[in-house]
Amino acid sequence: MPKSFRKTLGIFLTLFLFLTLFSPVQSYLTLPSEQKISVGDRLILGLEFPQSFLDQLSIEINQDQSILNFQGSTFDYSEILPVALEPGQVNLKLKLFGVIPLKNINVDVVENIKLYPGGQAVGVILRTQGILIVGQSPIIDQNGNTHFPAKDGGIEVGDTVVSINNISMQTDEQLARIINELGTKHEQISIIIKRNNSLITKRITPIYCPETKTYRIGLYVRDNAGGVGTLTFIDPVSQKYGALGHMICDAETNQQINIKKGKLVRASIKGIEVGKRGRPGEKMGIFVDNSELGDIQINSYCGIFGEMNKNILANNYYSEPLPIAYVNQIETGYAEILTVVENEIVEKFSINIDKIMTGRTDGKNMIIRITDSELINKTGGIIQGMSGSPIVQKGKIVGAVTHVFVNDPTRGYGIFIEDMLTKAGIIENVNNLGA
Repeated sequence: MPKSFRKTLGIFLTLFLFLTLFSPVQSYLTLPSEQKISVGDRLILGLEFPQSFLDQLSIEINQDQSILNFQGSTFDYSEILPVALEPGQVNLKLKLFGVIPLKNINVDVVENIKLYPGGQAVGVILRTQGILIVGQSPIIDQNGNTHFPAKDGGIEVGDTVVSINNISMQTDEQLARIINELGTKHEQISIIIKRNNSLITKRITPIYCPETKTYRIGLYVRDNAGGVGTLTFIDPVSQKYGALGHMICDAETNQQINIKKGKLVRASIKGIEVGKRGRPGEKMGIFVDNSELGDIQINSYCGIFGEMNKNILANNYYSEPLPIAYVNQIETGYAEILTVVENEIVEKFSINIDKIMTGRTDGKNMIIRITDSELINKTGGIIQGMSGSPIVQKGKIVGAVTHVFVNDPTRGYGIFIEDMLTKAGIIENVNNLGA
């Protein structure tokens, strides 16, 4: 075996063992092949390898070098990395020892985006598309017999009633009235339901309920939803906003709520139920009368989005908008969140970003830990209603709080601001994020 071949094989085996046995491998394996940075930002790829390894890396620029403040086509990773000068795209090739190709990365340099970070408590009011079925209700007839007409007819919890006898259903009151009218005429009803994005037709006969003195089919239904959460950001250019950082689901069915229309209102926090191990805490808030802030157009795993029609910036912690950090610019370590724990006062509290997980499309991109003793004393950690609280690191908005660890309320998840802005339509979708 030639000496040069043995040397090359040894290098590859060493690299393989390094990549499979050491924890920094995660930063390589999860390193996105598509990345964004803003004009004026320094190129940061986010490789968490030992410096001795980074010293052996070189980067080859294969497109317009003028986008970066660098003269030439290759530079070492151990050098001071260049700054983006203008919008455009750059293709980078990472090489080990200058010859072994590791990864191709396309970097999209975009205009600097600045947002007003939120933190304000907001009320969410939704009207659903169709009538959501949240439970089955027994009907006791005049002879004492128990009936479940809807259940026996194949209707399930989580289905959405779209129409009855070709009449579109808008409210739960309308649904009950139509069923009673058709039952009085001893007619079988044709009900169209939506299940997993498919329309299904069922035929059911209403039964008279002596208790309510109406004809029923045995369902618990809901046509609206509401709650308190936290505003994440406002775009001063488009007036688009993002909040919550996660999808709104029905509490009983855990199904996504399809929005017919919705609105965002001001909320005031009047109490805190402190979170404990095994029992998440909660912000107890009220909606402020006559304080509609904007509409709700999107309900997705990234949160809710719409447009503001009223200024809420009077309650902002920051008087000026902040730049955002893209995924590759976020670091583990110290950060801060903005949230309300009393009335409508936005406060800043310290946290730690313990882990960054790229490539996920469930809104669980960062593991965060509350380190602020004042916040822990007041809330126990992350609590319901805190979802959407913006995360700020080194003067940039990096994401939002989304979920709490039930067995440790001081810890939870956060979502990247980049994902939220993609879903809001403020930045281009380069990673084909899911809905």
